[in-house]
This record gives sequence, C-alpha cells and structure tokens, in this order.
Amino acid sequence: MIERRPGLTVLSHLILLLGVLIVAFPLYLTVVASTQTSEQIAQSVPMSLLPGSNALQTYKTALLGGTTAAGSQLSGAAPMLWVSLVTALIIPLGKITMSMLSAFAIVYFRFPFRNLVFWMIFVTLMLPVEVRIGPTYEVVASLGMLNTYAGLTIPLIASATATFLFRQFFLTVPDELVEAARMDGAGPMRFFKDVLLPLSATSIAALFVIQFIYGWNQYLWPLLMTTNENMYPVVMGIKRLIGGESYTEWNVVMATAVLAMLPPALVVMLMQKWFVKGLVDVEK
Repeated sequence: MIERRPGLTVLSHLILLLGVLIVAFPLYLTVVASTQTSEQIAQSVPMSLLPGSNALQTYKTALLGGTTAAGSQLSGAAPMLWVSLVTALIIPLGKITMSMLSAFAIVYFRFPFRNLVFWMIFVTLMLPVEVRIGPTYEVVASLGMLNTYAGLTIPLIASATATFLFRQFFLTVPDELVEAARMDGAGPMRFFKDVLLPLSATSIAALFVIQFIYGWNQYLWPLLMTTNENMYPVVMGIKRLIGGESYTEWNVVMATAVLAMLPPALVVMLMQKWFVKGLVDVEK
C-alpha cells in the first residue's frame, strides 16, 4: 500500500505548476505581443504583459498583408498557411500509405531476400539528413520539381520508422485471421482493406498526428526547394519577417507565429484520444 503524504502531494503539484508556467509563459507572451503595436513593444522595456487593443488590425495584417503603422509593406501569411497545410497533409498520408503497403508486403508475401529488403529500409534510419539532402536535391532539381508541391512532399514521404512500426504490429496479428480470410475467398488487398486497416486505426491516427506536425514544421527542405515566394511555407515566412526588413514588426511576427501554431494544435486536440490510444494501447 502506498502511503499518502500531504507534503509530497503539495510538492508534486508545485513542480507540475512550475512546469506548466515555464511552457505556457512564452505562448502567453507571444499572444500578448500580437495584440500590441510595434511601437509599444519596442518602447516599453520590459514589454507590458497585459493585452493591447491592436489585435484585430495586427491579425488582419498578418493574415492578409498590407501596410503597417511604421510604413512597412508586408505580404500576408494566408498563402503560406495554405502551402504548409497542403504539405502537412500530403506528407503524413503518403508516409502512412507507403509504410503500410511496404510492411504488408514484407510480412505477408514470401519473396527472396525479404528480410534483407526490410533491413535495407531500416538501415536508412542511420543516415543523417545532411548526408541525404544533397543527392535528393540534385534528383529533384533534375526532374524539374523545384517550387512545386511534388518537390516539397515526395522526397519526404518514405519513412523507415513507420514501416518498422507497422511491420511489428502486423507480426502480432493472429495467423487465424489470415486463414479465415483465405477460407472466405478474400485476396491479399481485401484482407489488407477489411482486416488490417481497421486494426491499425489507432496506430494510423498516432502516426498522422506526429507526421502532420513534422510536415508543418519543415524548414530546411523548403528553404532549398523554393525560390518562389508563392511556395514558401509559413515557417519560412516567419523567418523572413524577422530578418527581411530593417525594422522588424514584432507584433505581426508574433501574430503570424500564433496563426502558425493553431493548425497543429487543433489537430492534436481533435485527435488526442486516438493519438494517446495509438501510443499506449497494447490490446490490438
């Protein structure tokens, strides 16, 4: 029996509260800064921690663009948010589809050197991004896919990690299900669609959340792939707002950062139940 000590309970709650404050304070500061003017942020040291009255105009400028009070001409974040959204959807859907089919073939099809094929896929995890990014860029550029959605997403679709996870899960599926499906006359793809897909729902949800955030936060690859401002994701847009002007409109930068945080936060909140279940549920 675990002894309950009030002192330890209070201490643990204080530690948890401190952790929440450390994580939440920068977010609060970002939101507060997005409601003030750039002059208020620059002139007050330290910056006021109370919300300002310029939120509507700041978010309108950040989203749609326009001329700021300081005279800076800024382009809106709406096109960049769209590019990030398309990229963040294609990458997880492509990764999940390719990884499931790869794991399905490795586990349920008998072909020569299938274990060697799997380990060749798995070994790619040991290659750092910097090793692969040069040759990948050369291939993409030679195929004429610069400044395209295909160039932004296709090179990032392959995933050895997801293939490994699905393979390990498929190995736990009872052989009786395979035999029952075969006796009912189901072919390989029918078994994949009607049996494996429903069983993999929670794993798919967990991987989708992780890979959506991965795709949304991409910076290095779009930085190499894009020279056209119409194909910039929002992460690159934030960097350009900070370093692209002699005078930084910090209120617009913070508002753009808040807009960039909303889609991944929304995905996590909407899929939290499935995400947690996919990570901790062992009764498949």
